[in-house]
Amino acid sequence: MSKNIETKAADNIRVLAASMVEKAKSGHPGGAMGGADFINILYSEFLNYDPSDMAWANRDRFFLDPGHMSPMLYGVLSLAGKYSMEELSNFRQWGSVTPGHPEVDVLRGVENTSGPLGQGHTMAVGAAISERFLVERFGEWMAHKTYTFISDGGVQEEISQGAGRIAGFLGLNNLIMFYDSNDIQLSTSTGEVTKEDTAKKYEAWGWNVTTINGNNPSQIREALKNAQSETEKPTLIIGKTIMGKGAVTDAGENYERKCETHGMPLTNAGASYAKSIANLGGDAENPFQIFTDVKELYAKREAELIKAAAAKKTEQAKWEVANPELAKKLNKFFSKEAPTFDFSAIQQKDNSATRGASSAVLAAFAGKVENMIVSSGDLSNSDKTDGFLKKTTAFTKGDFSGSFLQAGVSELTMACLMNGMALHGGIIPVCGTFFVFSDYMKPAVRLAALMGLPVKYVWTHDAFRVGEDGPTHQPVEQEAQIRLMEKLKNHKGENSTLVLRPADANETTVAWKMALENTSTPTALILSRQNITNLPVEGNRYEAALQAEKGAYIVQECGGTPDIVFLASGSEVATLVEGAALLTKKDGLKIQIVSVPSEGLFRSQSKEYQTSVLPIGVPRFGMTAGLPVTLEGLVGENGKVWGMESFGYSAPYTVLDEKFGFTAENVYKQVKELLA
Repeated sequence: MSKNIETKAADNIRVLAASMVEKAKSGHPGGAMGGADFINILYSEFLNYDPSDMAWANRDRFFLDPGHMSPMLYGVLSLAGKYSMEELSNFRQWGSVTPGHPEVDVLRGVENTSGPLGQGHTMAVGAAISERFLVERFGEWMAHKTYTFISDGGVQEEISQGAGRIAGFLGLNNLIMFYDSNDIQLSTSTGEVTKEDTAKKYEAWGWNVTTINGNNPSQIREALKNAQSETEKPTLIIGKTIMGKGAVTDAGENYERKCETHGMPLTNAGASYAKSIANLGGDAENPFQIFTDVKELYAKREAELIKAAAAKKTEQAKWEVANPELAKKLNKFFSKEAPTFDFSAIQQKDNSATRGASSAVLAAFAGKVENMIVSSGDLSNSDKTDGFLKKTTAFTKGDFSGSFLQAGVSELTMACLMNGMALHGGIIPVCGTFFVFSDYMKPAVRLAALMGLPVKYVWTHDAFRVGEDGPTHQPVEQEAQIRLMEKLKNHKGENSTLVLRPADANETTVAWKMALENTSTPTALILSRQNITNLPVEGNRYEAALQAEKGAYIVQECGGTPDIVFLASGSEVATLVEGAALLTKKDGLKIQIVSVPSEGLFRSQSKEYQTSVLPIGVPRFGMTAGLPVTLEGLVGENGKVWGMESFGYSAPYTVLDEKFGFTAENVYKQVKELLA
């Protein structure tokens, strides 16, 4: 009996997936083989995009969560003409465009970098929010769907709680998720680790849930049709699939549903690669082929997609003629250019906390940077993102007219949602929480850095000066951790993250200017809870603070060659200013004071500039409310850094300043010892 075309196309994907892993001697064939039926129906019948214009803004998006199932994605995209057989045969090799886990490559159809389970589908939720936000502003003509594919591991990862809750709460009916439920994990069966009723869990969050045979094309098709017509809820399609579908032994016996096929080539897993490929209709001697009738199926689909996209683009062109100003705005949103904004007009209060100064900037953005979405992890009145919120409204089900997302207490989820928004395009995503909780966000920050996404992180309560809340809430090691990302390059050779810790209110304005203008990497703004004395600059304070755009600059000169150079970021700069005044008054020392909001940016300046700020041969004294290593690279072996060497304690921050030595008097004492 001959196979129908849906099964034959899925088997073609299975052959390619198994062969990629077999040739690489590394990878995960089983899940890809089980999920092939769904991915084939999705791409050959439902996913709308323009094969001739893969970056088309109004395309449907597909976000893969289990990145180890990359052979499935590369396989179906090869049927769609986006990968050659040679590229598939170079799976997991140096310089290959088919890495072991997918890395964002929109022109080839890869919408997101995935690997750490749970993040991919959460990015999809962020993309779905972006679509609703944009449709609210420009019309239903640009509506599209976001599809995502999750595995047992992604469902188990804690982040799925946040993604599921938020998508259901917001009623994201444009979001369709396929759960590849094959009951097999890398080293166990799911029954050995969980007994939860996943369907009821998602129903409780407000999802439309259906369970099907995930290897049955008719059931997949019907479930997708129903999901597309859903108007109130996101949809979860639980597809009961077969791990390693089609795998057989040397004797031709069934070798499906085995843990071993999850994470190793079929040969190593105990199956017969050659017999399995033959069972699926392929040729083990020449496996990298697209079957003739499958090629015809996807060629027909390509023609249909191009025709449908052309019709949608014609509709858009008519809309643009009728709405020229909106069309100009939409084009600007998707241009990836930084919006123009007059930062010099922002009025900052003297001697304010930098979180308050950030709030003033966000308030100025509201209504003017119209594609900015700001979010907070239930801390908007404390991380001061409420400066933005007070001038807009938070998203609710069916209402995306505002620009604020109340994420609730879910920092990792929030950060992943921001990544999804950035990947979708047309959005400037900003999210805020306490700096100590950046620990929860690091996995998503790392992926943002790897993908080059311009997400803005507002991290407040930046030091032990959180005070009475005690060591659990006092960041000590966090700045050293995030500044490592300034030292790590992305694949374009850029510092993977821009990290800014401004020293006063005016530097905060400039830090936000730098963040808004940074369209190629994430930006971290590290901000104080307590008030900070303005830096002692002459003239226009904003103009003086613009020097921060070089990463470090001289705040206070001494006239001639200094006896010592002081350097710090954030509120410690003001402490150094006070200490320098004592040393000058008592000992006549000539001191040059340097603010270093970003070491990474400073090190990218010319050597001439760097030595003008930090003269060679002159002793240096650094102060940081974090670990001394934060500044040791700039201070050097002949200098000294005063920093934290333990966790904090619960007490008023002024008491902690005294106990920990962050005072002008201790600066005086330490410098005298250094110079002696």
